[in-house]
Amino acid sequence: MMRIRVPCSSANIGPGFDVVGLALSIWLELQVTLSTSPHPTPTPQNCTITYEGQGASKVDLHPERNLLTQTALYVLRCHSQASFPPGTSIHIINPIPLGRGLGSSGAAVVAGVILGNEVGKLGLSKARILDYCLMIERHPDNVAAALYGGFVGTYLNSLGTADMERKEIPLSEVLPEPAGGLNTGITPPSPPFGIGHYIKFAWAHEIKAVAIIPDFEVSTAEARDVLPKVYSRKDMIYNMQRIALLTTALGQSPPNPSLIYEAMKDKIHQQYRSKLIPGLEGILSSVTPNTHPGLLGICLSGAGPTILALATHDFEKIAEVIISRFESEGISCDWKLLEPADGAEVFRG
Repeated sequence: MMRIRVPCSSANIGPGFDVVGLALSIWLELQVTLSTSPHPTPTPQNCTITYEGQGASKVDLHPERNLLTQTALYVLRCHSQASFPPGTSIHIINPIPLGRGLGSSGAAVVAGVILGNEVGKLGLSKARILDYCLMIERHPDNVAAALYGGFVGTYLNSLGTADMERKEIPLSEVLPEPAGGLNTGITPPSPPFGIGHYIKFAWAHEIKAVAIIPDFEVSTAEARDVLPKVYSRKDMIYNMQRIALLTTALGQSPPNPSLIYEAMKDKIHQQYRSKLIPGLEGILSSVTPNTHPGLLGICLSGAGPTILALATHDFEKIAEVIISRFESEGISCDWKLLEPADGAEVFRG
């Protein structure tokens, strides 16, 4: 049996919209077994999927419609392999909440590309795996964090419109019902080399992440629809000033609460997404290092609705006050204490 593990991730971290991501310690796991028989099996694409974990009732287990296996099939078909090897069995264990801003689709895409690479014996480098991920999940902050681990900064090169519109490429934007990934019988386009690039930043060992996870979903597509098409120069400068400091400040030990709190503020996405997340503006403005010792900074995790509070101590007290704010809006929450995680791993045997 082979195991593939991929961490969840939090994107943006305040001002770093579509730029920075942080891998965190909730792990998607695949348990993969292959038959020794060379003969095709009477299952779609020679593959059987079973699933346990978050959103089990909504996850499609057909390999042509499940984002993870769609992704693997895309990678295989780019290398002239039309289906999985005979007798492929995949058991998915997923504790990452779906649609909550914790990189569930990014983790699925990374796991899918690695799955295709492993069962197809393709020998792709990690950099090439990133290229394939970015053909499907167009947010380099999530996938680079999940693939490489830690706290990363990223950018994405422009891609040709003709290739990006091909129906053979899965699209993760509409999880849990991905589009694209159709088997047209035509070899899908392989990604150009070097679609995206990343750099890993330092992270102070004292800093942990308190994730407050409300009991409702916000789709990435919906969260992007509420954003303006044009921003003022003033707001862009505001964010650029803060992200320039934040990526260094989070690596300094001991951390500086006043610097980090101010550097995690944002004017690009959080204020606009507050209409989708009741209580968000009040939480971000009232939970501070002065009112809650141990807190360093607070932000929306990805597209939300999860709130990410970076802190050095008093984690439960910080979580409780944020949960109480959501409860006043009639929203129940869970919370988890998370740490920066290593990137995706493969265990064989």
